[in-house]
Amino acid sequence: MAKWGEGDPRWIVEERADATNVNNWHWTERDVSGWSSQRLRQLLLGVRVEGSEGVCQLTDINKLDGEASINNRKGKLIFFYEWQLRASWLGTSSSGLKYRGTVEVSNLSDENDVDDLDISVSLCKDQPNTPLLDLMRRTGVLEVQRVLGEYVYQLKSEFSQGMVLPTTRGPKPSPPELSKKNQIKSSKTQISCSSRCSSSRDPCPTAVRIQTCRFNLKETFQTSPDELYKTFINEEFLQVFMRSAVVVDSCRGGRFQLLDGSISGEFTQLELDQRIEMRWRFRTWPSEHYATVSLELEGRGDETELRMECRGVPAGEEDSTREGWIRFYFQAIKQTFGY
Repeated sequence: MAKWGEGDPRWIVEERADATNVNNWHWTERDVSGWSSQRLRQLLLGVRVEGSEGVCQLTDINKLDGEASINNRKGKLIFFYEWQLRASWLGTSSSGLKYRGTVEVSNLSDENDVDDLDISVSLCKDQPNTPLLDLMRRTGVLEVQRVLGEYVYQLKSEFSQGMVLPTTRGPKPSPPELSKKNQIKSSKTQISCSSRCSSSRDPCPTAVRIQTCRFNLKETFQTSPDELYKTFINEEFLQVFMRSAVVVDSCRGGRFQLLDGSISGEFTQLELDQRIEMRWRFRTWPSEHYATVSLELEGRGDETELRMECRGVPAGEEDSTREGWIRFYFQAIKQTFGY
C-alpha cells in the first residue's frame, strides 16, 4: 500500500479545481439521444431533390427509434449510436400530379459506414407507378446518405467537446516572456499567440500549445478553375451546396461562418482562379485555435485539379476533419453542381 501522499497520480484530485476524472482515467458517458433525435429530424426534413421527372421532398418522420452516446475511457472516445427510421416523401411530377411514398433506413449505427446503409424507397400501396420513384432511388438516396453522414460528423466533432479533459501531465502554457525563437518548436506544435491571430479584431487569450497534425487531399472536378474558385468563396454557391445558412465576406481578410456557425474562419490569401488560403476552425476546437487551409487550382483541359493542404489540425481530429472536407465540401459540390 502506498504511503500517504504517494498514491497513484491517476487518483489524485487535489490538482484540479473541479476534481473531475483526472487524467481521463475513469469511464465517463454522455447521453446524446435527445439531441440526435432532434438533429436527425431537422436534417431529414430538409431533404429535397429535383429532376426532369419533378420534385420530391421528405415531409414527415414516422419512425425514429434508437439511442446515441459518447464514452470516454483513458482519454479515448467511443461513439455508440443505433437508429431505425422511416420517413414519408411527397413527389410532384412535372405535370403537377402528387405521389406519396416512404424511405426506410434500418441500420444507421456505429458499425456501418454511411455508404453501406440499407436505404429503401417505395411508393404507398394506393399510388400508381411514377418516374418520381426512380428519382428518389437514384438521387434521393444519395441525399439521405449525405444528411445522415452530416449527423455522424457533427456527433463526433461538436458533441465530443469536453469529453477528454486536460491532464496533469499535458503540455503547459508558454511563458509570455519567451522569445519567438523559443516559441517556435515544430510543425506539430501550435505556437505563439501572435502567430495565431492575424488581425487586431481577434483578441488573443494566453496561448496554449497543443499537438497538431496535417494532411493533404487531391480531387478532380469537371469544371473550369474560375467556376470552382467561385464555388469556395461565393456566399450563394456555398449556401447552395452546404444546404444551410452561411455568412461569407469573399475578400482578403474577409470572415466566414458555415453550417450554422459550426465552421468559421478568415480568408488570408486570394489569387483569382488559382489559390485560396484561409484560417479555418471547427467550433469545438480549443479556443482561438485555427488550422491553415490552402487550396491550389490547376486547369487541365475541361477539368480542374484541386490540391489541398491542411496544417495545424488538433491531434485526434485529423480523421473527422479529412472526412468532413471530402463529404461536405468535395462530394457535396459534385452532387450539387455536377462537377
